[in-house]
Amino acid sequence: MVCLLVSVTVLHLVSLAMLFIATLEKSWWVWTETEITDLWHNCFYTNSTQTWVCAAATESDWLQSVQALMILSVVFSSVSLLVFLGQLIFLSKGRLFYFTGLCQAFAGFTDFAACLIFTFHRKEILSNSKDPSNGRFGFCVILAWLCVPLLLVSGVLYVHLRKKQ
Repeated sequence: MVCLLVSVTVLHLVSLAMLFIATLEKSWWVWTETEITDLWHNCFYTNSTQTWVCAAATESDWLQSVQALMILSVVFSSVSLLVFLGQLIFLSKGRLFYFTGLCQAFAGFTDFAACLIFTFHRKEILSNSKDPSNGRFGFCVILAWLCVPLLLVSGVLYVHLRKKQ
């Protein structure tokens, strides 16, 4: 039982860390090796100062939806972790972690919706920058897609996890 509890907790922490990185890092769309776009900024690398120079991304309804859904996913997963830790202490013996699993599943669904919107509406999201056919997905989109099954699996595991002692 302890091994299962530790495994679920580690899975939760890994997926939460991946969500934070996917939401905050600068690589949702890569134009070239020196020009990238994320949910918040358009950045390019200057050789003269060897730093990234970023400007605010042009707002669109689709981009705001992706931003909101990714933030909701991080919030749901964080709340799920805090509720789980509280339930470990205060939940009576033999009870299930329903609320924790529900919060984690919602985190997975909001992450899934954000990934779908960015994947299928990237032309509208990136239209003000350049031609999207000249770029490719960055590692943050892939990381966000990888979070979806991790969040949903951990949500299901929480629902079936029973407090023994």
